[in-house]
Amino acid sequence: MDTMLMRILVSTIVVSLLIFIILLIKKLLNNHMTVKAQYHIWYFLGIPILATILPWNNFHFVEGTQYLKSLLFFHRDAPSMSKGMNGVDAFQEPNSDLLLDFTVSVNKSTPDFVYHTFFTVWVIGVVLFVVAAVYSNYQIYQMKKSSVALHNQKLNELLEVCKELVGVKSNVRLRETSSITSPITVGIFQPYIFLPSKTLEAFSINELKYVFLHELHHHKSKDLVVNYIMWMFSIIYWFNPVVWYAIKRIRIDRELACDASVLNLLDESGHIEYGHTIIRFADKKYDRTLEQFAPGIGGTKKQIKQRIQRIANFSSDSLLLKWKSKVICSVLGIVVLFLAPITTVIASPDDVYQFSGKKAVYEDLSSYFKGYKGSFVLYDPSKNQYQIYNREMSEQRISPNSTYKIYSALFALESNVISTNNNNQVWDGKIYPYEEWNQNQNLATALGRSVNWYFQNTDREVGRKQLQDYFHKIKYGNEDLSGNLDSYWMESSLKISPIEQVQLLVQLEENQWGFKAENIKAVNKAILIDEQKNGRLYGKTGTGMINGKNVNGWFIGFVEKGEDRFYFAINIQNKDGHAQGSKAAEIAKQILDHKKIY
Repeated sequence: MDTMLMRILVSTIVVSLLIFIILLIKKLLNNHMTVKAQYHIWYFLGIPILATILPWNNFHFVEGTQYLKSLLFFHRDAPSMSKGMNGVDAFQEPNSDLLLDFTVSVNKSTPDFVYHTFFTVWVIGVVLFVVAAVYSNYQIYQMKKSSVALHNQKLNELLEVCKELVGVKSNVRLRETSSITSPITVGIFQPYIFLPSKTLEAFSINELKYVFLHELHHHKSKDLVVNYIMWMFSIIYWFNPVVWYAIKRIRIDRELACDASVLNLLDESGHIEYGHTIIRFADKKYDRTLEQFAPGIGGTKKQIKQRIQRIANFSSDSLLLKWKSKVICSVLGIVVLFLAPITTVIASPDDVYQFSGKKAVYEDLSSYFKGYKGSFVLYDPSKNQYQIYNREMSEQRISPNSTYKIYSALFALESNVISTNNNNQVWDGKIYPYEEWNQNQNLATALGRSVNWYFQNTDREVGRKQLQDYFHKIKYGNEDLSGNLDSYWMESSLKISPIEQVQLLVQLEENQWGFKAENIKAVNKAILIDEQKNGRLYGKTGTGMINGKNVNGWFIGFVEKGEDRFYFAINIQNKDGHAQGSKAAEIAKQILDHKKIY
C-alpha cells in the first residue's frame, strides 16, 4: 500500500515540477516562442506517463531515483529489538538452527490505517472521475445518435474546400444537434463536426467557413487525443490543483494555437471576419461536461477576449522565431529526460518481476497454505521446468529479510572483508534480544543464528557502493539499496520475488557471476540444514516483522540428490502476524515430501 502511495506522491512531485518549469518558460520566453510552440511544450507532460512503461532499470538512471526514495519516509523504518523469530546453524555440518527464527521488528511510524485511508480516498476520487469521463463519452455517443446529418450540398462543398485548405483527408461527418450551443469536434478515428441547431439560419456561408477551418485544424492537430490525455491526468491527479491549473492553461493555449493556424490561411480582412465569428460564440461553450473532450470554436468571455487580442496583433511567425522555439523546446526536452527516470518510482516495474511463464507448470497447492497467502516455486534443472503455485505472488517482489544474508556472506567473502579461513567477528558487548547473538561469531554461526550485527558489520565494511555493484551484477530483485545500510533488506527498499530467489540460487550454484568457487562452496556449506539418505537440504529462512507482527515468511534453498538438484522458494504472508520463516519452512518441507523430493 505504502509503495503505491509513494508512486503517486513522487509522480505528483515530478508532474508539478514539470508544470512549474513550463509555466516559467512561458512567462520568461513568451516573446521568443511561436503560439504553437507555447501549446506544444505542454506535450512534455505526457512523458512522465510514458515513463511508467519504459524499462528504466535497463539504463543507469536508477541510482539517482533511489537517492530520492531514500529521502522519503517510506524507507526510514528503523529496526527495533523486539523479539521475533528466524534463524540457522553451523559450518561444515548440518545446521537445524537454520529453520529457527531470529529476527527484529521494524517500526513503522505511520500506521497502516493512514495508508489505507489515503489510498481509499484517492481511489474514490479516481472512480468518480472515471465515471464522469464515461458519462461524458456516453453523452457524445447519444449526441451522435440523435444528431441530424446535414445534406446541404453547398455546405458540404464548403467543408470539402476547407478540408483541402487545411490538409485534412479524413471523412469528416457534418451533423446538427440541439445538444450544444457552439460548434465542436469529436471522434479521433471517425471525426465529426457538430453544429448547433439553426446555425445555418444564423450564420453566413463565409462565417461557417471560419467555423470549419477552426474545427478541422483541431482535428489535424490531434487535439482530441490531447483532450483524452488531459483527462487521464485529471483522473490520476484529481487532488492536485497544479494539474487543474495546467489543464486550464492547455485549453487556452490550444485555442490560441488553433486560431494561429487558421489565421495563417487568411488575409488581413479574413482575420477581422474570423475574429467577429469567434465573438459570436463567446460564453456559449463550457456548459456541458462532454465539451471537456470536444474542442470547439467557442469559449468563455475571458478566453474570447484573449483570443481576439491575439488575432488583432497577429503576424506570421518569422524563421528566427521558429528556430528559437525549437531550441527552447529542445532544452526543455532534455530537462524532461532527466526528470522522467524519477517516475520509474511510479512506473515501478521494480515491484513485479516480469516472468515469461515459459517452461512453467502452475499448480494448486492452496491446501498447504491454509491461513496464509503465499506462493511456492520449484525448479528442476534436469527438466528445465518450474512448478509454481500462485503465479501472481510468485512474481511479486517483497523484502527478502534474512534470506539476503546468503548473498551478504558471499559479497563479504568476495570483498575480502572476511575469508573462508578467517571469518570471525567479535561481539561488541551490546545486548541483543537473543542470547545466541551475544557472543563472538563466525560465518557459520552467523548464518546459522541469523545474526544481524554480523552482516551489518560486513555490509558496512564492504560499503554501499560495492554492495550496490554486487546487487547489480547478480541482478538481485529490484537492486534497490536506498534504505538504511543496516536495514535495507528488512521490510525496506530491497525487494525480490520468489521466482527470482530460485533463479539466483541456480545461478549461484552454477557460478554464473564468476565469483570464487571456494567462496560459493563456503556459503553453501553454511546453509546445509539436514542430511538424510535421500538427499541434503540447504536453505535459509527469513521473517519480516513490522510493529511486532510477523507479516512475511521466507524459506529458500535447494535439495541435493546425487547429481540432481531441486531449487525452491516459498513465501507466506499473514496480516495477523503469523507469517514466520519457520512456518514457511514447515510448509515447504511438506510440499517437498509430497513431491518425493525430500
